[in-house]
Amino acid sequence: MILAITIITLLYSSIIILFIMGYEKVSTFNHYTKTPVIKFSILIPFRNEEENLPKLLNSLGQLKYPKDSFELIFIDDGSTDDSVKIIKKHPTHSTIIKNKRISNSPKKDAIKTAINQAKFDWIITTDADCIVPENWLLTFDAFIQKQPSKLIAAPVKYTATNSFLEQFQVFDFLSLQAVTVGGFGIQKPFLCNGANLCYSKKVFFEVNGFEGNEGIASGDDIFLLEKIAEKYPKQVHYLKSVDALISTMPQQTFKGLLAQRIRWAAKTSSYRNNFAKFVGIIVFLMNTLIVILTFWAIFNPYLWLLLLITLIVKLTLDGFLIKKHYSFLKHKFNILNFFKSSLCYPFFSIFMALSSFKSSYNWKGRQFKK
Repeated sequence: MILAITIITLLYSSIIILFIMGYEKVSTFNHYTKTPVIKFSILIPFRNEEENLPKLLNSLGQLKYPKDSFELIFIDDGSTDDSVKIIKKHPTHSTIIKNKRISNSPKKDAIKTAINQAKFDWIITTDADCIVPENWLLTFDAFIQKQPSKLIAAPVKYTATNSFLEQFQVFDFLSLQAVTVGGFGIQKPFLCNGANLCYSKKVFFEVNGFEGNEGIASGDDIFLLEKIAEKYPKQVHYLKSVDALISTMPQQTFKGLLAQRIRWAAKTSSYRNNFAKFVGIIVFLMNTLIVILTFWAIFNPYLWLLLLITLIVKLTLDGFLIKKHYSFLKHKFNILNFFKSSLCYPFFSIFMALSSFKSSYNWKGRQFKK
């Protein structure tokens, strides 16, 4: 047993140290160009987002970018509320189209529907519950001019209250963001977020878009990253800039959080990236190890020392990586919230894994098969 604990802990530690090194290799980008040259088609799928759309629309209206150099395409995925009316009433010029459903993935269908109508080659996707920064497009433009690219992943953060549920999601999400940056830094990108993703329309068609992944409801971001990274490994990048930072909201209920994470987990079995699979297995084993040691220690006091050592190693390395991302965001790192979230996460992770064995799940009022 001690040998198994040692091996898992060493493998996990090696991976996190690798991501820490990778994070340092991705330089912060702080450049603008006086004359923007890139034209963007911004694609925003939505379904029943009347509460969130006003904030997004207001932020889009404040973009510092030539109005003739970008277009806004909203894709209505069967909304039954006032989402469409809100978009039409807002002074921000935009196009609203209906989603053409052809698969088990409404979001992939929506993006593909919009790309077929997009005027410009550079596509940016975001979500209806997001807020974009005013220099968002200027930063992408400068990066593309400076760095030959086919796909660019960019940062996303949660705007949360002090409730434990939301703070838990903040640390969980920022850990994923930090690992995302680290993966790009070691030239093994395997994570990105469709709420802030930019890529060439030409390349999208060149790799046959979402073909082969239509049966999986989520993954419009990661599966596309896998395809483009496989074909153009030197031209997929991470835009590490607070001027390109998208803000969104965490889930408001535990039920919503669980549904979101199950939706995210549903695509993991279809990853083609062996490194991503290896990382996922080791992280799962580490969390499982902590849960098992916790329960065993109740009946065997001698195991408390092993549990304590394992937790110290994990929390130290996790904290060091996440703190780097906090520093990048210029946010204060709350060690107490981190400590509480980190102790709960292994149990949440196992609960989520067991819940994911269901053959279907609900998301935004719809049921999806896994």
